Amino acid sequence: MVIMSFKEKIKGIEGDASYEAKARVLREQLEAKIPASLRLPPAILEDPPLDITHIPETCGLLSVQELAITELDATAVCQRIAAGELTAVEAVTAFGKRAAIAHQLTACLIDFFLDEGIKQAQQLDEYFQKEGKVIGPFHGLPISVKAHYPLKGTVGCGGFLVNMETSREDCDMTSILRSLGAVFYVKTNQPQSIMHLESISTYGRVLNPHNTDLTPGGSSGGESALIAMKGSCMGLGTDGGGSIRGPSAHCGIYGIRPSSRTTPTHGLLWYQHGQDGVFASTGPMCRSGRDMRLFIEGVLGANPALLDPDVLPIPLKVPDLTQRKLRVGIMMHDGVVMPHPPTIRALNLLKAKLEASSEVEVVDYTPYDHDRGYSIIRELYYEDGGATVRRLLEEGGENMHPLTEWVISPPYVKNHDAAEIWKLRDQRDIYRREYSDHWWSQNVDVVVCAPFQGTASRHDTAKYWGYTAIWNLLDYPGAVFPTGLVADPTVDVYQKSPSPMSAADEYNISLYDAAIFKGAPVSLQTVSRRFNDGLVLAAQDVIERILKF
Repeated sequence: MVIMSFKEKIKGIEGDASYEAKARVLREQLEAKIPASLRLPPAILEDPPLDITHIPETCGLLSVQELAITELDATAVCQRIAAGELTAVEAVTAFGKRAAIAHQLTACLIDFFLDEGIKQAQQLDEYFQKEGKVIGPFHGLPISVKAHYPLKGTVGCGGFLVNMETSREDCDMTSILRSLGAVFYVKTNQPQSIMHLESISTYGRVLNPHNTDLTPGGSSGGESALIAMKGSCMGLGTDGGGSIRGPSAHCGIYGIRPSSRTTPTHGLLWYQHGQDGVFASTGPMCRSGRDMRLFIEGVLGANPALLDPDVLPIPLKVPDLTQRKLRVGIMMHDGVVMPHPPTIRALNLLKAKLEASSEVEVVDYTPYDHDRGYSIIRELYYEDGGATVRRLLEEGGENMHPLTEWVISPPYVKNHDAAEIWKLRDQRDIYRREYSDHWWSQNVDVVVCAPFQGTASRHDTAKYWGYTAIWNLLDYPGAVFPTGLVADPTVDVYQKSPSPMSAADEYNISLYDAAIFKGAPVSLQTVSRRFNDGLVLAAQDVIERILKF
């Protein structure tokens, strides 16, 4: 493995002379927004350790009170503000200052506007002092926002330099959150094309705080890195193939991909509007299981279907699982790629703990033709053969990143005429029906599986999305949670030489070196059928509690 300096590691996408000039201006504008009082000493940035999670606590730039505030999850922040124990200004100031520190170490931001956040928080504090109550469930809660959510007056990006903007209006999601009391202070980085399980853009490569030789995931990697650094306790992600769940897993945080069209997506910056072979979901990335429920309940409680006609008015129903046994299917692998040893260790531990519990019944879940399903969704992503991506890169003078080239290349991707698109959608629908029948035959409430074929991957190597994208194809909601385990080179080794199940598995095996992944968080994923989002939340809570008891 080539040893890279921190400066080289964090370097972003390059391009021609025109691109480089524009990119330099954007990076300088962002750098100028970081206050001098929050700049880390050059000695720290020259050669930081691989694990940088402790630096905000030890750098001396945050007060004891600010450190305490940034240890809180979103639910606790809301509770304390509502009780008058914490002000909105104190909350956003603490998280904003920590976000500035996090960015210098991870390249997690594309915009920083703490002053605007403080002004918004002051208005909320004045309202609370006058009225003695909060204006909504997110009153004073600092929420970080992924780059392609428009937020009035801030930098937004649809995946390429050529479609960057200063947004004139909020999109539906940020408008709803603002009306519920959320405070905005940063926008977070995402990858070129918004279609990598990596996050590298014009602004730089986002690094995993637990091990900067690894990726924080993508496409919501700026969010996952920021939340792992505790520069945010609640962030907005999107997920069309794993972009909430993968980054959450890689950074040891929580995240849920809701069933599509249950949360608002109108107004997002994108480059394939009208492409509806697969619907992306909008959802939270956060610091606890209860934060996921807080977010979903708050957003759905605002009746987004009244604003966005594409949203389905389906209420969140969280079942009481104390009244019956939960049937949990354990999927050790998907029949295509075997997860790396740390993930297998976590799955085995969970299975043993669940089998010893009186609250659940454990089933060995058999995957159904995941290779076929993954092939279908890969083809659905770019029905124009990647022509739009190539055009946008050429227009902006932007170099194509290797993972962009991979995701738009044959054999999965080709240009389709109308009849071929109909045929592909038919294949999708046939597979969905077959999988639904298979799920019922397994007699499970939820399935627990890997959210990725290992822990966080090495940079530029994530070329299999099957553990998340299959559920996007089926439109099954999924939540990721940290197991509390980390990769340990002393135990996470192959006991015997593995036999590949596929070419993708052979590639995945070749990537594994136990020493490289040391300290990486190990996470798992809970999945259920479409619109069973409440069951996913309830089951995740039970499963995590049993695992960590």
